[in-house]
This record gives sequence, C-alpha cells and structure tokens, in this order.
Amino acid sequence: MFARTLGSTSRLVSHNLASSSRTTVARLSTATETAASSSTLVEVLPVSRPIILSLTPPLCRKSSDPKHEQHVVSLDPTVFDHPIRRDILHLCVTHYRDSLRQGSANTKTRGEVAGSGRKVRPQKGSGKARLGDAQSPMLVGGGVAFGPKPRDFSTKLPRKVIQMGMRVALSARMRENRMGVMTSMDWPSAKTGPLSRKIDELGLRKTLFITGEETAPAGLSRALANIPSVKLTTAKDVNVYEILYWQRVVLDVKAAEYFEETLKKDVPLLPLPLLESTSA
Repeated sequence: MFARTLGSTSRLVSHNLASSSRTTVARLSTATETAASSSTLVEVLPVSRPIILSLTPPLCRKSSDPKHEQHVVSLDPTVFDHPIRRDILHLCVTHYRDSLRQGSANTKTRGEVAGSGRKVRPQKGSGKARLGDAQSPMLVGGGVAFGPKPRDFSTKLPRKVIQMGMRVALSARMRENRMGVMTSMDWPSAKTGPLSRKIDELGLRKTLFITGEETAPAGLSRALANIPSVKLTTAKDVNVYEILYWQRVVLDVKAAEYFEETLKKDVPLLPLPLLESTSA
C-alpha cells in the first residue's frame, strides 16, 4: 500500500449521544422506564480523521507510479498530528547530542607525570614556601588537579519518550507544511548533474530524504553524496535531531508506512480509500 490501509473500524453509535474527542461514558435507559429500571454503560471511543496530503512529484517517475496531481496519501493522525511538546523535543535533542561527545579529554595527575619524587628543597631554612616533589600542581610542568578524564557523556532516555519525540518532530514538520511524501525514491544512475537539476526544479534544496527501504538505493545515495544541502537516510536510522535540523523532510511511501507501524496509537480512524501499494 502507498500508505497503511485503514480498515473500517467498528464504533459504538448510540442515539442522542454527542460526539467527543475524548473517551466518554454515556448512560442509556431502557425503552420502558420504571422506577427500578437498570442503566447500561456504553463506552464511546474517540475517532480521529486521517491527514490527507498531496503527493510530492517523484525524482524519477516510473510507468507504474500514479500521477501525483491526481492522487493523495492518507496519514495516521496519531503519528503526524501529535500535540507539539517542546520539552520532549529538548530531551530527545539533548540525548542525541550527548551521545556524540567523544569524552576523550585527558590530563595527568601528579602521580602520572614523569619525574623524581625527590623533595625540591628542604622543608625549613630557605625562607621560601614549602614544596614537595616537582610534580606538584602548583609548579609549571606538574600535574593537573581535578583535570578532565575520559568519560562517557551519553545519557539514558526511555524508549517511549524517544517515540513521542519522533511523533512530535514529524507533526511539527507537517504543521509547518515542510513535509512531503513521494511514491518512491529511485534514481536510475549515480550521475550528480541531472539529479541536482531535478532537485532545483522541484525546490527540494535543504531537504532530508527518508526512505523506508532497509538500505538506501545505491544510485541515489551516490548521486546525493556530491550535492550540498541534501541528505539521504533510512527510516530506521533517522532521529529527532535530524528531522528538526533540516528545513524540509520528504518521505517515500514505505517510510510513512514504517513510521505508522512503529509509532501509531490504537485510536479508531475514519475509513478513507487509499492508494494501492506497489508492494501489494
């Protein structure tokens, strides 16, 4: 499927019940009301409306691909329309940047500096301050007191927080109208010139391309490597920092399916017809 197939979701529909965005409990009375009539509790589940997005023109259109002018893609709102949480984005970005720190700074203590441990001068009689060996931190060439040592700066973050950060980052790009979905990201050759002109024609400079394939297409990866201000990555390797760093994000259909399968929530969606998948 070009996007995840939304099967028709069974919902509890009752008379005289107002629709609500949150889960509500309604009380229905029996047809014959008596003083001792019993009441029935019916749980009404929230229903979300899928996000409809026009297809972005592909880099290289195949004969089997649908025309982007005549087709749209339906996206899960629990993934691409999540409430914006700047605190979650800050946690995810800090967690990622902490993992990039090498932590290789190293200094020598007075015990690690080479040299004799002989006392520099007698304790008394010189009229000068007391000194021990030549490796004292007070002397030039001596050790460093409380200097940096190799350490691991990486921090831990719960998996569910990282998943929420991905939902928030994707939703932020969607609300800013800086996200697109292509049918595929194939490129017939590794030539940089034609691809660079195609990217300029589509206005996709400063764009992060995300594919749902296990590995990025070899031809497209080699061609994009020589083009500045664009990057190609896979859906399983992308992180919150990269989505926020690039001004525009373009997914292929398999990447959209991957994000929906890994990040979706169990919320009923209105059934809408979707495009058929090339993988079906």
